[in-house]
Amino acid sequence: MNLFTATSTLLAIIGTSTITQLNAFSPSSPLASTTRSTATLYAESNPFVENAKTIASSVHSLNGQTIVVKYGGNAMTTPELAYGFCQDIATLQKLGMRIVVVHGGGPMINAMLEKVGVESRFEGGMRVSTKEVVDVAAMVLCGDVNKSISGGVVLAGGRALGLSGRDDGLLQCEKLWGGDDGSLDLGNVGQVKVVNTELINELLDQGITPVIAPIGMGVKGAEDAAVVYNINADVAAGRIAGELKAARVLFLTDIAGVLDKEMQLMESLTCDDIDGLIKDETITGGMIPKGE
Repeated sequence: MNLFTATSTLLAIIGTSTITQLNAFSPSSPLASTTRSTATLYAESNPFVENAKTIASSVHSLNGQTIVVKYGGNAMTTPELAYGFCQDIATLQKLGMRIVVVHGGGPMINAMLEKVGVESRFEGGMRVSTKEVVDVAAMVLCGDVNKSISGGVVLAGGRALGLSGRDDGLLQCEKLWGGDDGSLDLGNVGQVKVVNTELINELLDQGITPVIAPIGMGVKGAEDAAVVYNINADVAAGRIAGELKAARVLFLTDIAGVLDKEMQLMESLTCDDIDGLIKDETITGGMIPKGE
């Protein structure tokens, strides 16, 4: 579920440092010959070492790069998962990566909607969002969920600041219509039109991870500028990654991915593949926004 454990990452770095030190020996030194031979045999017999070297190489190549992580609500349902995620983010920060977190919170929203007696439904993977639904979603996402993540990263030794898409015009939206012909009224569901990348980059330049709740506002100057919009977190993460020209965008969730009709994982897809799989209903429900 995690990007990778902090333990594995640190061991990979230790392994790399050890190899560097071994290379400092004189080639003619008996100690160098013996140590290199032992290290080579150990590497050949231990898959973990090879995995650690691969991780270390990835860390090196991504140093200073921007990575957007979409943290799904279903991936944060236990304290252990949440703790591990925050540790991973703090570790990646310390390794020099510029991390942006965009989070969901579907299970928490569902629980609160049920508690206050507000009904909701989904169409094409999107939550139909009346004003009452958006009020609850904003309360949950911008409140406890957002601050638990940013606070968790800080407790893990990293730096993070919790934001919503309404803060400093971070995510400015137009109303999104659903259905094949765009005539289905989804309520106050937003389609992101403007991302305040200047704000995000200012935080990243200071070593701070923005933790973004997908609640947006209308486009500044538009008639609906004051409208509060509920944004699908997968779509928001993809749009933010595109605007930032991120090196990677990662979607963390509790599902395996896109499965074919035989329930086998499809490891790679083209845009044309995705369109066809949505039409033949191989991709359904909450996987539609992830694919789109």
